[in-house]
Amino acid sequence: MAKKPIVAIIGRPNVGKSTFVNRLAGARHSIVDDAPGVTRDRKYFDVQWLDKVFTVIDTGGIVPSDEEDIPVNIFAQAKIACEEADKIIFMTDGKDGVTPIDEDIANILRRSEKPIYLAVNKIDSAERNAYAAEFYSLSLGEPFPISALHGSGGVGDLLDAVTSDFEAPTEDEEVENRPIRIAIVGKPNAGKSSIVNALLGKDRCIVSDVSGTTRDTIDSTVHYEKEEFILVDTAGIRKKAKVDWGVEKFAVTRAIKAIRDCDVAVLVIDATDGMTDQDKKIASIVIEAGKGMIVAINKWDLVENKQSSTINKFEKEIEQDAPFLHYVPKIFISAVTKQRLVSIYKETKKVWEQCTKRVSTSVLNKVIADAYAMVPPDTVKNKRLKIYYTTQVKVAPPSFALFVNKEDLLKDSYKRYIENRMREAFGFFGTPIRLSVREKGDKEK
Repeated sequence: MAKKPIVAIIGRPNVGKSTFVNRLAGARHSIVDDAPGVTRDRKYFDVQWLDKVFTVIDTGGIVPSDEEDIPVNIFAQAKIACEEADKIIFMTDGKDGVTPIDEDIANILRRSEKPIYLAVNKIDSAERNAYAAEFYSLSLGEPFPISALHGSGGVGDLLDAVTSDFEAPTEDEEVENRPIRIAIVGKPNAGKSSIVNALLGKDRCIVSDVSGTTRDTIDSTVHYEKEEFILVDTAGIRKKAKVDWGVEKFAVTRAIKAIRDCDVAVLVIDATDGMTDQDKKIASIVIEAGKGMIVAINKWDLVENKQSSTINKFEKEIEQDAPFLHYVPKIFISAVTKQRLVSIYKETKKVWEQCTKRVSTSVLNKVIADAYAMVPPDTVKNKRLKIYYTTQVKVAPPSFALFVNKEDLLKDSYKRYIENRMREAFGFFGTPIRLSVREKGDKEK
């Protein structure tokens, strides 16, 4: 699979970076607030502009001269984003004009030798376009006046310029004959490295009772029933408050990157702990990355007084604690006894088939039409949502575009209803589903 181009959004606090990213991603993935510095870590989202697919990095606001811990860490995260990125969008605030911090950031970005695109945000009307002229002084080329909040102005021109040399993915690139990449993820000491070693039949990874032994991601190629897989052992992901800045912080960052780069993530849960809040947070990271998922309940050999109903009881507890994982298969394993370990390969193959499944447009539209007729959406201010047609736009994860009369009439609850009906009809177990909404001109809007 061809590597997606990466675009980093860089700028000082409160210029609208997260608003712009949310506009691209079509959902409020990043926290947006008037308080500067809300985004601290960098966040990754796969987005699509026309037929171009790329990854965007939302970064914390840079304050280069501020030596307080949080701004320094934000600056470090932004520097890493610059190093990772193929291109950089430098976001500024047209209402504020050019500030000394903008000038400092511009000097830093010029030294990166990456293509820089200067976006002047908060230009909410044509009359304000003249405000962008001041930003020529940053010597970063022609500024693009935009309104991230409204998606107006030169947003399209900016994205056209940024993606001009990106190649549109082909069918073969989306699903090609290659090894399935499996990331073994979870909180520290859940048994991830033990699972990898047991699957490989050798001590490829260091195993210790001390949590946090694995500091870097480790890739291993393995064959099972003539199928090739790549196993990726990752560092345990702890709660943010317990992660020290430095080696562990970057180990966690690499673990999250491994999730973004995998095909299917195996979330390892300690059977003696049950589903914890941290397990749920890691599951959310996998879902946001659009990856297939399997929940592997490890250390099943340590569960005492097991009966025939114990697995069913455990599954019901997971369903109650994390109902958003209802579509994810659960397997009960032991790295020590190797109980049901090979089911990781079998379930991964099944989930990957669901991730890459394509549905014919005619069948898809019949399912959506039947769902609409069975439970019509509620009216909003005497207006009712109309779904004209639906089409699948990509796989891994399965992504669909709904063409409607008015976007804001499609409420989240009805979106979930449509998703559930699609799962009933087509399966899609183990994979998230992406639904994007596009307005189609209609006189009866």
